[in-house]
Amino acid sequence: MTTVRTRIAPSPTGDPHVGTAYIALFNLCFARQHGGQFILRIEDTDQVRSTRESEQAILDSLRWLGLDWDEGPDVGGDCGPYRQSERSELYVQYAEQLLQSGKAFRCYRTPEELEELRQQRRESGLSTALKPSDLTLDEAEVARREAAGMPSVIRMVVPEEEGSCEVHDLLRGTVSLDWSMVDAQILMKSDGLPTYHLANVVDDHLMGITHVLRGEEWLNSAPKHQLLYQYFGWEMPVLCHLPLLRNPDKSKLSKRKNPTSILYYERMGYLPEVLLNYLGRMGWSMPDEREKFSLTEMQDAFDIQRVSLGGPIFDLAKLRWLNGLWIREDLSQEALAQRLVEWALNGDNLARVLPHVHKRLETLSDFIPTVAFLASGDLPLTADAFADTKTDTETQVKYLQFALWRLEGLRTWERDAIWNGVKALADASEVKIKDFLAPLFIAIAGSSSSFSVVDSMHLLGPDMTRARLRNAIELLGGVSKKAAKRLEKEYAAIA
Repeated sequence: MTTVRTRIAPSPTGDPHVGTAYIALFNLCFARQHGGQFILRIEDTDQVRSTRESEQAILDSLRWLGLDWDEGPDVGGDCGPYRQSERSELYVQYAEQLLQSGKAFRCYRTPEELEELRQQRRESGLSTALKPSDLTLDEAEVARREAAGMPSVIRMVVPEEEGSCEVHDLLRGTVSLDWSMVDAQILMKSDGLPTYHLANVVDDHLMGITHVLRGEEWLNSAPKHQLLYQYFGWEMPVLCHLPLLRNPDKSKLSKRKNPTSILYYERMGYLPEVLLNYLGRMGWSMPDEREKFSLTEMQDAFDIQRVSLGGPIFDLAKLRWLNGLWIREDLSQEALAQRLVEWALNGDNLARVLPHVHKRLETLSDFIPTVAFLASGDLPLTADAFADTKTDTETQVKYLQFALWRLEGLRTWERDAIWNGVKALADASEVKIKDFLAPLFIAIAGSSSSFSVVDSMHLLGPDMTRARLRNAIELLGGVSKKAAKRLEKEYAAIA
């Protein structure tokens, strides 16, 4: 009997997402239900955006939640390495195999040509999926571009004819997807690194993955993956596309409308077992329908067929209620005291904060009011709190939005990187750094009399900092679609 093996393959390109934890939880429970193994693989082929800091944050946050994997970059295993960046030679080998068998082709088309081809298809009322016949150049032109050293990619051959591809899904049964919507997918980029599509098919096969549980956004890519398995002559894993997490307005869960970083929820003081409990309720239910259950209880009762395909709503008010229920029912006063110490009132945190407040204290009782904003979740702010700054509301929103965009782009959360980022924006905007930072002081600390806002952001961490900036922008009226386009152009000009 084949051993069940599941996996997650997160990209280390930002804060660890609650969606990653959601998919990891269901993969873990499915594997444990069948006495199988759960593997963690790092998809770091985007060398521009991937960082080891982000990878470590993924590992740390999943461990904090209590999710454990049997194989991965930190624990090893028989199918390593478990970072895709360390498996490059494998992808080159299999891409070459596809080229030799005529199942892939080298494409020298420029971005401008690709856009022109897509525009022609739009005007003809066709989908923008480009087929091999759209992209093929004659031999002489290929030779000319190759001799000129022009960059190329490797694309897969896909059907040109009308018709549909039938894909079997564990929850949906047989799904028919139109071949006309499937493009000649890039498999190897011009930098010699693979795309998700090639790397994950190769890795899933070589790592013996039997079941792929992933978000439903990948359902439309299933025909490409199924085709690749056929090209290689491999057995395809069983596919299961889980429903996407949704905001209360039914839109896809996004950081614009809901905090999505696992680290944010840790920083807010949610219990890890509660966040797992809540994610377990996202589209799944216990046989007895109870709302409160542990990871062990979920694993013992898990049945993938109890997953509902309706988009589960990630509701912060419901999560907060559940967290309170766990605190009251599962934590004694002694256990609660220990959790508070571990969460914020520990020696490491004090050592980080004291250098910034040491010179400001006249009595020990000054300490808590001075640093309370660091141990708070959402600050009790109103728009009136920003009234004393020198700039008008529209300008304050612009500064906050520019700072948010710059901080979202930081690869590492270091004090100097934060300072250099906001200072560069102030200089490019031709305003004094003090004036640029004024609304940030209010947004981050709730007061303009706090110690350095840059140091405050460094101490708070990226997840809470960005959440407070977004909250301040909304308090000041938010950014309309029209205003967003204008600000994006202005930001692009100075950034």
